[in-house]
Amino acid sequence: MEFTNVKQMKSLALAYMGDGVYELYVRRHLLAKGEIKPEQLHRAAVQFVSAKSQAKVVQAWNDQGMLTEEEEGVLRRGRNAKSGTIPKNTDVQTYRYSTAFEAVLGFHYLSGNEERLQELIDSAIQIVEERRSKS
Repeated sequence: MEFTNVKQMKSLALAYMGDGVYELYVRRHLLAKGEIKPEQLHRAAVQFVSAKSQAKVVQAWNDQGMLTEEEEGVLRRGRNAKSGTIPKNTDVQTYRYSTAFEAVLGFHYLSGNEERLQELIDSAIQIVEERRSKS
């Protein structure tokens, strides 16, 4: 499904979509790894989808120069979006980077850029997996 006006969509709408897409990919990744006990799945999934993990992925992407100019623009818009909600388990800056991460994924999903979406999600999962193995 492609939307023709994705570039004009509000960042929070992109983040809403990106959140759902990332959750789905993470669940598929965990099942493919053979994690099947519900409590293990939930605990493992939280390590991927937490605001802290997503903000660290954005930091790694920036350090690696992985994002295109267009993606950096979407990221900036997502980071600066005012959600009107107060994060419960993290600080505002981390929450904003998490929203930015989700906005980039939502942007690609809604634009039909499946190859780039997969590339970014694979990168995010790898970054989180590396952090999980170190702890």
